[in-house]
Amino acid sequence: SAIIHLPSLPPSYKPTQGTKALGHFSCPLTYPLVSLLSPYRIMQTLIHLLKCNIGTGLLGLPLAMKNAGLLVGPISLLAIGILTVHCMLYIVCTFPRLQKTFVNYGEAMMYSLETCPNAWLRTHSVWGRYTVSFLLITTQLGFCSVYFMFMADNLQQMVEEAHMTSNNCQPRKILVLTPILDIRFYMLTILPFLVLLVFIQNLRMLSIFSTLANVTTLGSMALIFEYIIQEIPDPSSLPLMASWKTFLLFFGTAIFTFEGVGTVLPLKNQMKHPQQFSFVLYLGMSVVIILYICLGTLGYMKFGSNTQASITLNLPNCWLYQSVKLMYSIGIFFTYALQFQVPAEIIIPFVISQVSESWTLFIDLSVRTALVCLTCE
Repeated sequence: SAIIHLPSLPPSYKPTQGTKALGHFSCPLTYPLVSLLSPYRIMQTLIHLLKCNIGTGLLGLPLAMKNAGLLVGPISLLAIGILTVHCMLYIVCTFPRLQKTFVNYGEAMMYSLETCPNAWLRTHSVWGRYTVSFLLITTQLGFCSVYFMFMADNLQQMVEEAHMTSNNCQPRKILVLTPILDIRFYMLTILPFLVLLVFIQNLRMLSIFSTLANVTTLGSMALIFEYIIQEIPDPSSLPLMASWKTFLLFFGTAIFTFEGVGTVLPLKNQMKHPQQFSFVLYLGMSVVIILYICLGTLGYMKFGSNTQASITLNLPNCWLYQSVKLMYSIGIFFTYALQFQVPAEIIIPFVISQVSESWTLFIDLSVRTALVCLTCE
């Protein structure tokens, strides 16, 4: 196993107890609803980890490879993947040394600043927690917004292109269609189902939906790979390295693709044997990185200069390959709940700590509903 070398703690370091270090605006360090959940096993954690990292960004990787080049793209994606896993493992290995059992990202930042040699940073360590929590909320709700738009866009395409869909799975001609209904109509159609989904607060129960999401995603991935490996053109005409200007577009897509980073600590905290999480992380992320590189590279080799923003736009307009949109949308639907857990566990504990216990459930569900509506904007 890999060895992570961590800096020694200063002799003066004393672990923060409870919420005292958070000052007047403190809230419980542990979300009470999450702490009551039953811990789950390796397979459930692996399923969640895979689903959180196989999202909408995966479909844009062929275009990312086009923006980087046939050689530079896969190498850069591998490097980003290795760096991501290293950072995940580093933070997972850090907080046990701070004598903490369950820590979220904001707390990890705060405790880390408490151990640094700079006196000013130690004094203001709580602002590290606030900063990280704000960035996590923004990032995760951003992912949820992308998921929402992706599902609505796919639903619109499937409904409005149904009369043009046939059983003839010939290469697709890119058509620009005038939408019949505004996409906001389709977003409102999905909204109530997402609200009901995020009311489920038990991650163990969500693992059932996560398994279903993995099955549908696996089916859609199988159909995509089945198509792109057929009759791949000679790749010798494709550039090994693209322009540095377009490489920045590749970098943005690649970073977005690793969208499960924010779920690592919540998953570890819910494991029955947290010490086994490193194995789960290595196994799951190895599968994810291999999948990323293969789909991105083969997709670019297949479609070349005609590669679209989403690989689904390059698939034939027949019922078989149109089902990819349906299956992938189902997978993204359930992944929404997993990504939503991160901002929910940051915001809701603070909000419910400001009200009486009799209002806890109502406020909890109201905040969840409001956050889902926010991602619909």
